[in-house]
Amino acid sequence: MALALNKTTLKQQRDQAKTYRQYLPSLDLKRQQLQAALKTAVAEQEAIESSIARYNERIEPLYPLLGSTTIATRKITSLVRVGEVVVEEENVVGTRLPVVRKLECEVADYSKWVTPFWVDTLVDALQHMAGLRVRHQVSEQRVSRLEHAVRRITQRVNLFEKVLIPQAEDNIRRIVIFLSDQERAAVVRSKIAKGKQQSTDQPEDDSLAVS
Repeated sequence: MALALNKTTLKQQRDQAKTYRQYLPSLDLKRQQLQAALKTAVAEQEAIESSIARYNERIEPLYPLLGSTTIATRKITSLVRVGEVVVEEENVVGTRLPVVRKLECEVADYSKWVTPFWVDTLVDALQHMAGLRVRHQVSEQRVSRLEHAVRRITQRVNLFEKVLIPQAEDNIRRIVIFLSDQERAAVVRSKIAKGKQQSTDQPEDDSLAVS
C-alpha cells in the first residue's frame, strides 16, 4: 500500500513510532525475565540429572550382586513404584509452567530377614531415582516451554526494534522531506506569481503617454 505523503499520515507515523518506543522497553524487560527463568530452569534440570547420575553410581556396585543372588532382579525392582503425583501449573512471566506439587513413591513390603543386606540400599536408591525421573520429565517440559517463550518474545522485540520503529522513522523522514519540498515549491510559485503581478500593475512610461 502506497504511503500517503501528507500531514495526516505524518501524525499517524509519529504516533505509531512513539507507541513502539514506549512498548519496546516492557517487551525487552519481559525477554530478560524469561531468559533468567530459562537459565534457572536449565540449572534445575542439570541438578536433577546430576542427582540421577549420583544414584546410578551408587547402584552400579550392586549390579554384580544381583547376578549372584537367588532373588530375581524383576522382583527387586518391582518393590518400588511411583505412587501419587500431583503436577500443577504456575505462571512465570506470563508463561504457564508445570510444577510438581506432590510426589510419593511406594515401597512394597519385603522381609529383611530373607533378603540380602544390600537390598535396603538398592531399594532406597531406586526410590529416589523414581522420584527424580518424574521431576526430570517435568523439568524438560519447563525448559521446553520457556525456550519457546523466549523465542517468541525475542521475535517480537526484533520486530519492534529492527522493523516497525525503523520503518516508521523512515516514513516520517520521507513525509517531512516531501512536505518541505512542497512548501519551498509553494513559496517559489508565490514569489513568481507576485513578481508577475507587480509587472502587470506597473504604470506605463510617461513618455509613451505624451501626445
